[in-house]
Amino acid sequence: MSRIPPHIIDEIMQTARIEEVIGEFVNLKRSGSNLKGLSPFVDERTPSFMVSPAKQIFKCFSSSKGGTVVTFLMEKEHFSYPEALRWLADKYGIQVPEDEPQSAEEIAAITERESLHIINEFAKEHFIHNMHDTNEGQSVGLAYFEERGFRADIIKKFQLGYCLNSGDDFTKASLAKGYKLEYLENVGLVKTKEDRHFDFFRGRVMFPIHSISGRVLGFGGRTLFTDKKVAKYFNSPESIIYNKSEILYGLYFAKGDIIKYDNCFLCEGYTDVISMHQAGVTNVVSSSGTSLTKEQIKLIKRYTQNITILYDGDAAGIKASFRGIDLILEEGMNVKVLLFPDGDDPDSYSKKVSTTELMDFIKANTQDFVKFKTSLLLAEGDADPIQRAHMIREIVHSIALIPDPITRSVYTKEISKEFDIDESIVINELNKTKKNHLAKELNEPQIASNPELTDTFVEPTPQTSTKKDPYPYEEYDLIRILIKYGPIALSVEHIDEHGGNQKVEVSVAELIHHELNKDGLGFSYDLFQRIYMHTIEGLEKKTLYKTSYWLKHSDQEIVQWVSEIESDEHELSPQWLLKYNVDTNREIDKIKMTVMGGIYAFKNFRVMSRIKEIRVEIGLIDANDHEKLNDLISEQIILERVKMSIAAKLGRTIMH
Repeated sequence: MSRIPPHIIDEIMQTARIEEVIGEFVNLKRSGSNLKGLSPFVDERTPSFMVSPAKQIFKCFSSSKGGTVVTFLMEKEHFSYPEALRWLADKYGIQVPEDEPQSAEEIAAITERESLHIINEFAKEHFIHNMHDTNEGQSVGLAYFEERGFRADIIKKFQLGYCLNSGDDFTKASLAKGYKLEYLENVGLVKTKEDRHFDFFRGRVMFPIHSISGRVLGFGGRTLFTDKKVAKYFNSPESIIYNKSEILYGLYFAKGDIIKYDNCFLCEGYTDVISMHQAGVTNVVSSSGTSLTKEQIKLIKRYTQNITILYDGDAAGIKASFRGIDLILEEGMNVKVLLFPDGDDPDSYSKKVSTTELMDFIKANTQDFVKFKTSLLLAEGDADPIQRAHMIREIVHSIALIPDPITRSVYTKEISKEFDIDESIVINELNKTKKNHLAKELNEPQIASNPELTDTFVEPTPQTSTKKDPYPYEEYDLIRILIKYGPIALSVEHIDEHGGNQKVEVSVAELIHHELNKDGLGFSYDLFQRIYMHTIEGLEKKTLYKTSYWLKHSDQEIVQWVSEIESDEHELSPQWLLKYNVDTNREIDKIKMTVMGGIYAFKNFRVMSRIKEIRVEIGLIDANDHEKLNDLISEQIILERVKMSIAAKLGRTIMH
């Protein structure tokens, strides 16, 4: 990719609003001056993901990820740095210089993940072109969608297309474009058999499957032949960019309205989603014919706590989906169910009625899942006592998965009334089920047989890592001061060449560099040393870098670390009080003391570290190596004096 000019990068960063962009991926709610939501990077029940509109940064306290809007897109969508910038430029209508046409060599040099995205984008455009601009595409592919009643605007919105039935039309076009055969096969668009390459989706109408940000991850292809030996639907095989258990069809188009209406309609197929959109119900997604997974549920949970499952009249299909609904309940979400009339599904019914009639039908017929499951099971075997007991256990099994005890209690009362049995019996069965779940989860069978455990037991708390930071605290704090206060001017005493004292004004960055440089010191942690060296380069150019500069840096490790500093609500670490007895209240109010304290603490740490090393070396050298021993002892004596001097200066700084 061609390099994006610095002034364009600045315009992108100044225009992009992090809360708007992240709001497309995470359901954010106001929390003081910040916004809060569930982390898109880890599974969590309590929101720990914070966005600061004022600072234009995010921080995920569960995964420790953080940074700017560019960092977020790189982490969430696996964009490269230029791709993230171009995505933002496209969103905000900022003109970026066009790339030069890519040669086969340039394409080969791109990483595999990026190559697969490029190929899928090319395939999408190729299939759209086929359907609208070829005779076969118009008479077969476009005709099929029009016969299904899809409007032209809906066909365009969902980027529907057609793969010609010639066998290798797409393959030839792709190879001619310079795309690697290996990548075409990896993404599942081309198959090879006995040295013959052919289109995997030949003769099928194409449904692009999008990521949350709109990138094409894969395709669904429906055959238009009636041959029963041919599978009706094919999906792209899984690849490094396409994991069907973590994707919901239509979420890219629905996420805004899911947040707006605080509800997500979940149906089965591609055409169900498209038809509902056409009918005006746009907060709808599909699991694309696969069993609902935990990952898909967590995806919905980012936007809403409420799911309404849309069913056709197939009782067998409904019962088969109960496991998926149990997973939803286990996530603490609210589940409702809508059953369409016999012979109808969301696709067919939404085309029979007006938008108003569809909405009225949904409102009148949506019911709570537990009540729905109860009525469905009762209708099957009300007369058989054994089957009735089995039904009660099955319903209690679902209730036991609900994390909220109040919700469980409400359902317990409902079940006892519905089946006309004592509430205590339902509670006992509920407790037994919960104990069985816990015993299985912890692999502790004795829990299930322990009669003293009741519904009040506490769920196990996950073990958290206590790993040590990979850098010394003193290095961390000095580089933090450098980033936060580098350009601030300080008045310090300077001894001139004649021995006289005079006041001079220097920046914090210049002062830190002067103090470290005169002792030949640097940072042992690579990230901090990179920041420090970059600061020195700026000083040589007479440039002082503000925090905002670091947040725009192309090195995303720097961006993430700086945003972590900016996300910290506590300006001064408790380590100062614990290790050096420093209490400065607001450090910005006592900036000189803060800076000098940081410098002396850093120097003290380096001196103490070297003294420890010397003691180890003395213990290891040959006792007859008097010269080496004398050198080490002399160095230690000098360092002990330096340590006392630094301690005195540090003490004066503290008491200032």
